[in-house]
Amino acid sequence: MVRAFSFFQILFKKPLFTVLGVLLCTACASTKNRAFEKNTHRILQSDASKNQFTGLTVVDASNGKTLFDYNGQKYFTPASNVKIATLYTALQLLPSKIPSVRYIVQGDTLYMEGLGDPTQLHPYFKDSTVVQFLNSHKHIALNLSNFKGGRFGPGWAWDDYSYGYHPERSGLPLYGNVVTLFNQGTAKVMPSYFKDSVAAITFKTNREEEKNRFYHSFDRKDTIAIPFKTSPLLTRTLLGELSGKTIGSIAELPKGPEQLLYSVASDSVYRRMMVVSDNFLAEQLLILASATLSDTLDGRLAQDHLLANQLVDLEQPPRWVDGSGLSRYNLFSPRSLTQILQKLYVEIPKERLFTFFPVGGVSGTLENWYEGGEKPYIYAKSGSLGNNYCLSGYLLTRSGKTLIFSFMNNHFRQPTADVKQRMQLILESIRDTY
Repeated sequence: MVRAFSFFQILFKKPLFTVLGVLLCTACASTKNRAFEKNTHRILQSDASKNQFTGLTVVDASNGKTLFDYNGQKYFTPASNVKIATLYTALQLLPSKIPSVRYIVQGDTLYMEGLGDPTQLHPYFKDSTVVQFLNSHKHIALNLSNFKGGRFGPGWAWDDYSYGYHPERSGLPLYGNVVTLFNQGTAKVMPSYFKDSVAAITFKTNREEEKNRFYHSFDRKDTIAIPFKTSPLLTRTLLGELSGKTIGSIAELPKGPEQLLYSVASDSVYRRMMVVSDNFLAEQLLILASATLSDTLDGRLAQDHLLANQLVDLEQPPRWVDGSGLSRYNLFSPRSLTQILQKLYVEIPKERLFTFFPVGGVSGTLENWYEGGEKPYIYAKSGSLGNNYCLSGYLLTRSGKTLIFSFMNNHFRQPTADVKQRMQLILESIRDTY
């Protein structure tokens, strides 16, 4: 034994008690890890979980080493976890400020086309960069034919068209492509253009399917957002009303040196998209990203570019069909999501990166879950669809490590709160084990 310990002393160049301490700690950590793995497998394979499909991958952010994996290679419906891929795309392709329109000035005429900027007159951002720009030009001609992406994403639920989480996509959105209705003593409609299109009654739906006819009882005290049906004519009409000018239509920009007009800081859009899980912002960010690659606005161009370049090394290439996760056609594996999160962790300073994510027990979609006690331990994006709940992001352990995880649950029939409670037990155990 003396010879053996002398060997370790030489190997580690440490006193004997230090070497013994290292060996004991290593043994304790290994035992603790095995206990965690055993207990976690027991929970994931319990009667409460047996009729659902579950996957969990945990990775050490410092070296990419996988610490735990359960069905990590399988494909799941990710819901809003897709926004993690959208965030990565935007950070790769977009500048620090949002490009709003591309334009050319010839003589006394401004020729311009939208690039997908979602912030113009948006109920949250309230940016008016484009409207103010129009005021400084006498004649204006607008191209809206560059948007090719379709107003809805593949696989979206057709009957959700009247709900605020389901606005149409477009090349030059205004007001977030929603009508905002609220009561401040008197009925308020924004934009006011639609004030005569609102029937003050309670009806089975908020809007007619194929026209901008809205239903809302102003006895209600809450604020409601109802998507309006977009069209090139409506966009030109709204801009004309705001600028007091007639907005002409063109099929394409004339030849000449093009310039870009920018609006808000890009990070402010990323935070809003991730923290409150804003589907509209996510969709428009993919459209904006496509504008950096082509004159055609189509989010699929940005997706294909990322999958062929920055994300070409994903272990399980995803089926990625929209920017928000509204579609059930999306398929991502936990391992692929942890790979994207690892890329974000390596490429973006942690102090900036973590501000994009909801914080457990503190903010956004995680405000009421995953509370950390003295300090937060979860910075992650949730994703919810009927019978599906996923959570992927970063976990801070008590020992000071940063871990990356993707926890995906599909096809359950029990209350989502029950699934979240089991997830919270496991995530707390990870925090206390590693």
